[in-house]
Amino acid sequence: MIIIFSGSIGRFPVGGHAWINMQYLIGLRELGHEVFYLEECGQESYVYDWEAQQLTTDLAYPASYVRACLDSAGLGDRWIYRAGEQSIGMDVEKFRDVCSQASLFLVHAVPVAIWRPEYLRARRHSFIDTDPGFVQMSLEKGNPALKQTVDRCQSLFTVGQHIGAPDCLIPTAGRRWLKTVPPVALSHWPVKETPADEFTCVIQWRGFRDEVYQGVTYGQKDREFPRFINLPQMTTQPIRIAVTGASEEKLAPYGWRVEQGWSASRTPSSYRDFIGHSRAEFSVAKHGYVTTQGGWFSDRSVCYLACGRPVLVQDTGLGDWLPTGKGVVAFRDVAEAAEGIDVINSDYDAHRASARRIAEEYFSSGRVLRDLVGQAAD
Repeated sequence: MIIIFSGSIGRFPVGGHAWINMQYLIGLRELGHEVFYLEECGQESYVYDWEAQQLTTDLAYPASYVRACLDSAGLGDRWIYRAGEQSIGMDVEKFRDVCSQASLFLVHAVPVAIWRPEYLRARRHSFIDTDPGFVQMSLEKGNPALKQTVDRCQSLFTVGQHIGAPDCLIPTAGRRWLKTVPPVALSHWPVKETPADEFTCVIQWRGFRDEVYQGVTYGQKDREFPRFINLPQMTTQPIRIAVTGASEEKLAPYGWRVEQGWSASRTPSSYRDFIGHSRAEFSVAKHGYVTTQGGWFSDRSVCYLACGRPVLVQDTGLGDWLPTGKGVVAFRDVAEAAEGIDVINSDYDAHRASARRIAEEYFSSGRVLRDLVGQAAD
């Protein structure tokens, strides 16, 4: 079938974010679908230029990043980047024809800024929530762009595995949420055989703003990470952190090996190399994910797993849907995190093998996206 995937590669031009979108594009294409990529910015494109270290409204910078990413993913010229009356990529009229023929219009994470008439021509529309809790609370509070997008979709998906459960703190916003997980295109994430010495993490210290819902504040990683800042002093295991939004002076005194997050994740290939050259992942979740215990699991962690790298991750309610203990080790406090490092290192080869096996059984793009498309097309 013809599928249009609406994402945000150019507006957030770093490799980790690009891969989130590319896993879907590659996976859908490998399933035999004819896939087109749309990036709709609204009236104007506002993008942070990492080299110039300033905002730009010029479409050329983000569009060149999209082109480079999609060339590497084999998408060629099947994409368009739009802002107002400007566009780069496919001819607009040709893209409108694609919209008329499309069986499915997938909106990934970011609401469509402008619902141009051609977007409504697709037979069915679906929204994929990758920020569980924050999205539903924003909907409850009436976010107009998000509400408009969700209301135009016949099916809604979320990576929050516990949404709708009686004990889950995440509201449903009066909608039915179908469960999915972050896919990984295993063909592009082979097992790395060479062992490395560092546990690593890639972190944005603070992403979007906190969400206040019914008097409770649900925060970002800057609220959660300080609980674990002493971890390097509790282990002999080196831990490298590629961080955006926090200075080396803040972290290095505690023993963290620090580098700039955007540098490690500048391109899809540099991001993949950073992960592949790691011994394992150490990851702290957003405060909101931990507080709600919604069952969120990271799109970055699935990349580590695919490479045969174990993940040591903060518990967001994983134990009832994902096997933990081998390959995936969950922790709740800094003592459990330190213990988890020892657990992984004590039987490293078994954890590596389990990591890849979990990636294949739970997160393979073929398995995940076949189910998603099947449910979206019903």
